[in-house]
Amino acid sequence: MWYSFEYITERGKPLRKSNKEIKDPSVIFDLLNTCHVGRLGTIGKDGYPMVKPLNFAYAAGKIYFHTAKEGEKIEHIARDSRVCFEADLPIAFVKGGDNPCRAEYLYRSVIIKGRAHIVRDTDEQIFGLKCLMQKYQPEGGYGDFPGEKLKVTGVVRIDIEEMTGKEDLGKDRIREEAMKALTDKAVLPVVIE
Repeated sequence: MWYSFEYITERGKPLRKSNKEIKDPSVIFDLLNTCHVGRLGTIGKDGYPMVKPLNFAYAAGKIYFHTAKEGEKIEHIARDSRVCFEADLPIAFVKGGDNPCRAEYLYRSVIIKGRAHIVRDTDEQIFGLKCLMQKYQPEGGYGDFPGEKLKVTGVVRIDIEEMTGKEDLGKDRIREEAMKALTDKAVLPVVIE
């Protein structure tokens, strides 16, 4: 499945900072596969948005997460399946020295709009849970999912309708240091003087 990675506003005009667009889809997919926490935005019954952090897995062009079978997220999704999902990677804090206007925050992020569905099919439920385990316990050894646990565990799938990536990696020497931190798989965020 292919997605448009153009930054377009709801009115169809390009966003102001389109120079920060991540144009390489593999960078976005890597971000989704390495970020440990995402944020799910749902619409509450009072019309207000609700954002909740959660663990997630990106697989087969979809986002999967597990949850209780009852609660606020499930109620919101059952009422209105439209969701927004965000994940970000803090890369570096750049110190401003004696000028606070030189301080920077370097990052990569992805925002997804789509529809969330409560997974009812047992095979897909197991698929989603296996994807989560492979992401968070890649060394394996977690065994099978007991049937009694599957009965009380909710799995949600987000069908992606729109996906956009954005980054700020700085310029010149700062960019070089940020890219080195990413290449060297440094513990992020790093601090750049």
